[in-house]
Amino acid sequence: MHTIELDPTLSQTLAAAREPGLTLIIGNKNYSSWSMRPWVAMTAFAIPFHEVRVLLDQPDTANNIARYSASGRVPVLLAGDITIWDSLAICEYLAEQFPDKHLWPQDVAARALARSVCAEMHSGFASLRTTMPMNVRAYLPGKGRTPDTQADIGRISEIWEECLSRFGHNGFLFGDFSIADAFFAPVVTRFHTYGVVLPPALSAYCERMRNHPAVARWIEEALAETEVAGKHEDETPSE
Repeated sequence: MHTIELDPTLSQTLAAAREPGLTLIIGNKNYSSWSMRPWVAMTAFAIPFHEVRVLLDQPDTANNIARYSASGRVPVLLAGDITIWDSLAICEYLAEQFPDKHLWPQDVAARALARSVCAEMHSGFASLRTTMPMNVRAYLPGKGRTPDTQADIGRISEIWEECLSRFGHNGFLFGDFSIADAFFAPVVTRFHTYGVVLPPALSAYCERMRNHPAVARWIEEALAETEVAGKHEDETPSE
């Protein structure tokens, strides 16, 4: 994987992003949970791609993202002349393009459940997102708790317990690592940041996730970032 830091003054940056192959446009690794999902999936399944990182909450952020997609959001996947600008759509596209890698579980029942829990993660848990925003560099145990957030934590725990008990024979939600695990990877970082206490089996799952090479690499690179996104820091509960 080759990383490009976006410099809007250099025309070759845009040209490089349109080179043959796949290019994934992401935000800061410290903050961008939506970017983390397809990045972790592509890295975990050894799908080659160029990475372009657009810094969030900067004066030129909107213009930089608009160079790649009219959605105004990251992540964005460029595949030749195809542009895909939603994390779940990106992962579905990758599953179609690389069927031999089995990004989704092969079992029909497991695959149906995996798609269901990804869709729920994709569209739900608004309170968790609001009161416990992703900030890998922070450590704020006990912060961000509201009744609604606690309910979200409970529901996520139910999902993990069901998936692990029915299909998690190899330690991940559906046995082998899948798109479903990639979709819950940002939640694992949130639970670490805010010190969420889980039952032993779920705590062990979070540990396995944090130690997975793709997730560990994202976390390592997030911790190494020095940029600060003001809006995202403002949303993080203070000590």
